[in-house]
Order: sequence, then C-alpha cells, then structure tokens
Amino acid sequence: MPERQPLHRTQRQPSAFPPVIKNLLIINVLVFFAQFVAETTSTGWMIQLLSAGALYPPGSGDALAAMAQASGQVPTIFGRARPAALVMPGFQPWQVVTYAFLHADLFHILINMYVLWMFGMQIEQQWGSRRFGVYFFVCVIGAALAQVLIRWGAPVPTLGASGGVFGVLLAFGMMFPERRIMLLFPPIPIKAKWFVIGLGALELFAGVSGGQSGVANFAHLGGALAGLLPETHNPRPATAPSRNCVAVFR
Repeated sequence: MPERQPLHRTQRQPSAFPPVIKNLLIINVLVFFAQFVAETTSTGWMIQLLSAGALYPPGSGDALAAMAQASGQVPTIFGRARPAALVMPGFQPWQVVTYAFLHADLFHILINMYVLWMFGMQIEQQWGSRRFGVYFFVCVIGAALAQVLIRWGAPVPTLGASGGVFGVLLAFGMMFPERRIMLLFPPIPIKAKWFVIGLGALELFAGVSGGQSGVANFAHLGGALAGLLPETHNPRPATAPSRNCVAVFR
C-alpha cells in the first residue's frame, strides 16, 4: 500500500478587514452618504431621521424649545441651524449608540475610520469579532455618558465615533506598548504606550482649558476610560506579528 502523507493545514493570513471593522466602516460610510444627500437636497424626512440619531444631552429639550420659539430654528448635525420642525429635540435612549455613526464633515469621518481600521483590525484579530464588538460599543456608550454629564442641558448635538476610537487606541497601547507608531504630524516615531498617554494628556488639557471649540474632549476621555472596564481581563501585552502603524496627530 502506498504510504499516506500527513495532512498539513496552511495557516490563514489574518484579514486586513475583519468582520466588525468591515461592517463599521461600511455602515459609517453609508450613513455619511445619507447625511450628504439630506444636506444637499434638503430632504425633510431624512434630516429629521438623521438628527434623531445625534446625541442631545438630557435637559436640552427646554433650551431647544426656547431657541425654536425665539427664532424657529435649532442647531443640527449639519453644522447650521435648521427649522425646528425638522429636528427631534431632546435626549433619546438610542442616541448613546447611534451618534457614533454620524459625522460632522469629511475629515471627521476619514480620520475616525482610518484610525479605527489601522489599530482596530489588530485588536479584533487578537480578541475575535464578538469580543471586539462588545468592547467598541462599551467605549461608545461610555463616551456618550461622559459627554451628557459634562454638557447636561446643552442644546448642541454630539456626533462621531471618536469615543469608540479612543477606546481602541487605549487597548492598542496596552496590548502593544512597545510597538512604534509613526506620526504624520509631526513625522516622528513614538512607542504606542507613550502615544496613548500623551494623547490622553492633550485631550484632558484641551477639555479643561476649552482650547478646542466644538470638540468633545471629555467624550474622548470617557471612551478611553470605559475601555478599562473590559480591558482589565488581562493587561499583559499581546504577541502578534509586527505591523507598521501610522497615526495622524493633530
């Protein structure tokens, strides 16, 4: 009888677009396209639907009502005031998640999706999709809670995936602390742990000083802090194939 050769399984290369990352990218791009259509065509029902997904702090309804009575218009996700009849004012429970799929402009979504993909794919490859998905949305909700506490009653909506992205950056810094990240601005390499610590310090300074108008600095910090809750399972650095990372620092 011929000798049977042992079967050898080839190890699959990890995908550059694991399931959760891929789906988050697709959904965010589709929603941003819907925002663009709603804004350029002034389609009332689309503006109303999308605005209902932005994060309005509890207590903002009274302020929005006063603005509507005074001028007939209120702030929306589109960067300018709109007729109050088109906007669903006030806090709604679903907003602690849906706000993360809305973005203010093209740069906002590009930077968030790039950082989410660049750093998040390596974490999802290590943890698996289910665990990473839970982690990401814990950070999104944590960022929302921080924002509504800081901005309680403010009639200005919050939007963007940055809270979840900051949680992803925290996890990356804890898992790959010695990994070098090449910044674009300024173009210097820095270890992941120092990058995360420095970014957190800058966000705290900007939030306290009020130096970044229109940026939800405390939401970013809230997302990172929320990431500590599930991340406490095992803070040891992960062992994974080295990848070059490029981060935009501004």
